Amino acid sequence: MGPPPVYELPTCAPQGVRDRGRARTLTQSEGTIAFRSQASVPGGSVTSDQGCQGPMSLRGLAVPRPRPDTGSTISSAVLFGGEFRHAREAAGYSQAGLAKLLHCDRTLITRIENGGRIPQEKFIKQCDEVLLMGGVLIRIWKRVDWYAEVEHPDWFQRFAQMEAEAVAIRAYQVSRIYGLLQTEEYARALFTRGAAAGNPDLIEERVAARMSRQHRFLADDGPLLVVVLDESAIRRNVGGPAVMRGQLEHLLEVSRRPNIAIQVAPFESADLAPPKTSMTFIKLPDGHEWVYSESLGRGHFSDDPSVLVRHAQIYDVLRTDVLSGRESTALITSAMEGYSAHDESRSQHGDLAQEQLQRGRRRRVHRGGPRIPGPRPRT
Repeated sequence: MGPPPVYELPTCAPQGVRDRGRARTLTQSEGTIAFRSQASVPGGSVTSDQGCQGPMSLRGLAVPRPRPDTGSTISSAVLFGGEFRHAREAAGYSQAGLAKLLHCDRTLITRIENGGRIPQEKFIKQCDEVLLMGGVLIRIWKRVDWYAEVEHPDWFQRFAQMEAEAVAIRAYQVSRIYGLLQTEEYARALFTRGAAAGNPDLIEERVAARMSRQHRFLADDGPLLVVVLDESAIRRNVGGPAVMRGQLEHLLEVSRRPNIAIQVAPFESADLAPPKTSMTFIKLPDGHEWVYSESLGRGHFSDDPSVLVRHAQIYDVLRTDVLSGRESTALITSAMEGYSAHDESRSQHGDLAQEQLQRGRRRRVHRGGPRIPGPRPRT
């Protein structure tokens, strides 16, 4: 095996780093996250390593575990917050100064650095550009398993752990888009309607966590992901036409990846009898396979061979009866255009209503205004 990956925080751009002649790198080896601080001195450099116990997981910075010396845990969010703070200070910004530059509240910067807030990917990209990090900050952000930072029911934590280590996932999803295929806007619309409604911070944390789950599947060497969507998932309007149009466009884009296949189970098919509930098959690196399904407020796991065979037969028959990949692409494209037409229709309706309103106002002004006599005819 080669050396662990190294993420260097560049010293060439931020003035603060140039002044101090210091650089920091983040390295990850099995079970350990190490932050390396390097100071330039005449004739060479001095390097010191600060070891932090991290997760032994495929997910990089993932579920925190107890430190052997103290028994306490180190949160991935806290580790990231420390790197974020270092990048800010190295660039010479105060919390208030950076917040002003990014048009956000200073408390957001404070909470990110303290590990109390899960930052959105778009926000970290902005910070990376402002702090002249050359993409390092966003790469570190993507190494963090933010899903582990949000409280979930025990059964779903188990599912997330399996999903994060899976070498292949096959799923059938009814009613809504499968989580690993959702856009940020679509996920936010779902959470706004759900249990997190009325709590903006919790909504944003859950959105960031869901997006974090997708990174390894959207990578160039991502695991196999095969999803059959019931047509209701693409017809159900979540978040409005613009959100749905973006979501369906995303489906078309990711379906072109070599490791992702998306098919649709159409409404109008006399031979099709799709399952009433969603199901997911998860294959782990050791070859072990589980089937997962959900009922009201609860998840169900089984690796019983008879259960696996029965559900696998249902799924395999379903895949042969649903639309092919090309036909599914055509249906998704048609649905996306339908949402675009809906937007255009609403816009035209709004323009017509506005024109009628203006005409009505002009008529009222004409009737209610003073009468101005016209020129008298010459005799």
